[in-house]
Amino acid sequence: MPLSLRVAVLGPESSGKSTLVQALAGRLGCAGMRVACVDEYARSYYANRPYLPSLADVEAIALAQCRNEDMAAQQADIVLCDTTALTCRIWADVAFGGASGTINRLCRDYRYGLTLLARPDIPWQADPLRSHPHEREWLLGLYRQALATQPERVVEVYGVLEQRLEQALSALDDVLP
Repeated sequence: MPLSLRVAVLGPESSGKSTLVQALAGRLGCAGMRVACVDEYARSYYANRPYLPSLADVEAIALAQCRNEDMAAQQADIVLCDTTALTCRIWADVAFGGASGTINRLCRDYRYGLTLLARPDIPWQADPLRSHPHEREWLLGLYRQALATQPERVVEVYGVLEQRLEQALSALDDVLP
């Protein structure tokens, strides 16, 4: 079986990543592709525990996120990753002043055929796991800075969902065999 194409969907809090992943999965599935979605593991991690993150929590989340990607890649042609270890690295940098060696290694070792970077140009939606409603542009800058050092192709998506979806599909056309 050929290797799966992994697509990272990144961006600041409340920038439409999960919505875009679901819309992409629906569109690609209708086109006959075997698609797997890897949800943001932090949501599962904090579902039954208080949201009092530590660096050890962020590392555990990054490890599980990558493990879930690996499992999904065994079953699909395209793996849509609703966040990656890079989000954990940025989270650790912002909240704790730096990431662990494990998180940095995961960021170095995991590669994506395409990275979609969602701009925060849609309204903020409050959520118990979100904490930076006024820093989304600053966080976008952190993603841009981190991605500038990566070999992956990065495409920024913006606008309403249908615009983002069309931008993402166009970018996928360039990387699909």
